Amino acid sequence: MLRLTDDRGAVAVIVAILMVPIIGFAAVSLDIAATHEKRLQIQNGADAAALAIAQDCARYACSNPEQTARTLAIANSNSGVVAASLPVIPSSKTGRVTVETSAVRDHWFAPVLGIDSTELRARSSAAWGSPTGGTAVLPLILPLCEVKKNADPYGRPTGIEQTIVTTPASCPPNGKNQVLPGGFGWLQTDVMKSCNVTTRIGGEARSEPGNTIKHCDLSPIRDRTVLVPIFDESDPANSYGTGKNGRYIVYGYAAFHVTGYYFSNQSWGDLRCSGEIGVSGNGNGNGNGNGNGNGNGNSERCISGYFTELHLADPDFDYGPGAPNLGASAVYLLPD
Repeated sequence: MLRLTDDRGAVAVIVAILMVPIIGFAAVSLDIAATHEKRLQIQNGADAAALAIAQDCARYACSNPEQTARTLAIANSNSGVVAASLPVIPSSKTGRVTVETSAVRDHWFAPVLGIDSTELRARSSAAWGSPTGGTAVLPLILPLCEVKKNADPYGRPTGIEQTIVTTPASCPPNGKNQVLPGGFGWLQTDVMKSCNVTTRIGGEARSEPGNTIKHCDLSPIRDRTVLVPIFDESDPANSYGTGKNGRYIVYGYAAFHVTGYYFSNQSWGDLRCSGEIGVSGNGNGNGNGNGNGNGNGNSERCISGYFTELHLADPDFDYGPGAPNLGASAVYLLPD
């Protein structure tokens, strides 16, 4: 006899009713997690492709950017099933590239809810170029002939150490010294008692007279690579005036690694300015204009180091593809 209180089989009914939401929860915890992982893969592929193409274009070798994009996108995907495209084909002069990647993620459990797959898209942009302007931490402008002195046939710096004499300039063209009389390449700083000087390519850099660096403390640049402004001394129009009223026209920026310096009030390193000992090697100039280098009667002032390649973007500088590449070029991702 069937009793109204008999509840055998009720559990099976409850489980059957709850099966759909249980599978739905599985779709949330597994399918969504897998979709997120796939999205990260195609984003990594887009980033890697954009950077690789930018590096090629910075070296004037971006002849097949679409193939580079596909190769890097596939290499960053576990399944290898991903598409990559470029909305605009870049050239060495464009200065930027955008890569778009896409893929389809087939779900395991979500089809129960009517969602078979999800289409994923990612986008990344990268830029390249040399400094177009910014704030240098060494208020000294150097002649282009110094950059070219030890460059390779392609104009790239070779890292050969050299001593740059600033009083007077050590490599004037055709025997003519285009460094301003009384200026010696020093620039007026942005703020008193600071070494910072802000310039831009094609703009005027104001001269600071004399061979003393006033209140600027050079100790932070010791054994450090810094960006320095460069002027083209081959044309007298690029430097004019005298003393504090002088002007230099900025040609570009180069990366210079400082190994020593000998100036009137600060010195550091075992440095020879012109075949004579310029400093004893224990100089420690400070912001008050005190330095204990021993000049041995040498009237010349100089800085030593080597021009080098620097491919990291300095946050204090702007970059662009039209700037002269003197070794300080950068490749970097752009916010998209």
